[in-house]
Amino acid sequence: MSMKDKTILTAESVTAGHPDKLCDTIADTVLDCCLEHDPNARVACEVLATAGKFVVAGEISALTIPDISSIVRDTVRRAGYNCRDFDVEVLIHPQSPDIADAVADSGQAGAGDQGIMYGYACSETENLLPLPVVLAHRLTALLTCARTMGRISGLRPDGKAQVSVEYVFGAPRRISAIVLSCQHAEDKDLSQLREELLEFVIQPALRIFPADEDTEIFINPSGRFVLGGIEADTGLTGRKLMVDTYGGLAPHGGGALSGKDGTKVDRSGAYMARCIAKNIVAAGLAEKCTVALAYAIGRADPVAVDVDTHLTGTYSDKLLEQAVRCFFDLTPAGMIHTLQLNQPIFADACNYGHFTRANLPWEQTGQAGKFAELCAQLDHGDGGG
Repeated sequence: MSMKDKTILTAESVTAGHPDKLCDTIADTVLDCCLEHDPNARVACEVLATAGKFVVAGEISALTIPDISSIVRDTVRRAGYNCRDFDVEVLIHPQSPDIADAVADSGQAGAGDQGIMYGYACSETENLLPLPVVLAHRLTALLTCARTMGRISGLRPDGKAQVSVEYVFGAPRRISAIVLSCQHAEDKDLSQLREELLEFVIQPALRIFPADEDTEIFINPSGRFVLGGIEADTGLTGRKLMVDTYGGLAPHGGGALSGKDGTKVDRSGAYMARCIAKNIVAAGLAEKCTVALAYAIGRADPVAVDVDTHLTGTYSDKLLEQAVRCFFDLTPAGMIHTLQLNQPIFADACNYGHFTRANLPWEQTGQAGKFAELCAQLDHGDGGG
């Protein structure tokens, strides 16, 4: 066996109390509050958090501007922080009229920006996501659950996890390493904390793919983790892009997701690309699939659509690309309609991965069968793949 046949792939996740994720949640809660009163709201919201201060900045054009200061304080409290002594600075102004006109021109909504967005799916897990991504999110979700349900006393909201999986000939063989770091009370006994984390977080998280006796497990490898959250680290929206998507195991166009309404193709295009890739894999047309969509600001249709099945496709990538263009409405208005992106659903989607919950509109695979039928028709019409 050569070294190429054996690889280690790693992904990470963070809790909802991590400073960057706290900022993402605030931004998406602002977006949700705008959409509740105005489904056509235009929102581009950025949040900065540091010790004693939050700054919320960006462009909002909506029928009702929410009480952003209250949103910040409520979100911080719901994340598990007791701090009340902090300032909130709000720097919000309307969307640029040039962008607004370009987006709304001629009745067919154009893209709110240029960019290339990627979606990915593979058959490794039920979520059709890479195994390290799924396991990392399970660890942080269970870490938060252990805190909120009181299973482990002395936990604090900030935390993160990392999982390394060994692959042999492209298939996951074993977990090589796990890193779990969590903020805790000053008087928490570290040896007791490690035992409790093994019992209530790590072992349940790995039920779908258990560790073995050679798996390295690092729990709070730096030792004490008392000072955390925004008191220790500055948070910023859009700084956990790999956590949000595919753990760095698939391409990313660079655009952040949180705080943006559906006209921003950074978000709608990334969600649609994931939906397309997932339906292709769910239909049994490929074992893994990467979809790329590229847009120009003010233009409704994508300037490029690319499908890559990594040599696992039932049909040619060119045929699948043709089917995608026929089957899916890839305009911003079409993506907003198909994926319900004018509904206040984003604050619930922004933690523990944007592609891990089966109930979200962009995770649905009910059209996979019809898409497969279209591919078969195109293949028959072409006389072969």
